Amino acid sequence: MKHYKLEKNQIRPLAEGHGLAMVSDMVTVEGYSVAYMYRDEPEDADDSGWRFFAGNETDAYIDNAKNFSLLDVNVIANYDETIIPLLDSPVGSAFDKGEEGEVFYDASE
Repeated sequence: MKHYKLEKNQIRPLAEGHGLAMVSDMVTVEGYSVAYMYRDEPEDADDSGWRFFAGNETDAYIDNAKNFSLLDVNVIANYDETIIPLLDSPVGSAFDKGEEGEVFYDASE
């Protein structure tokens, strides 16, 4: 059983209606901010296509599916509100916070 940093009663309606997304436990369990996000083709009607990472995951960490959760995008926005302005970006979009880690830059080029 995972112990998420935020309790259900702490989740506010910040970005509802976007569907589900895959998120690293580095964000939701360890409490790191989202540093890298990209949008894949959705796998089904509930999938937004968004994938969120803290940016410090190793290859071994990423290869273990147990290190990720499928959560509503609104929940992830409660962990890091800086993702909200980018959520309507099209499939193929990718964003990285870079060295300073405060502002997302287009990484899809």
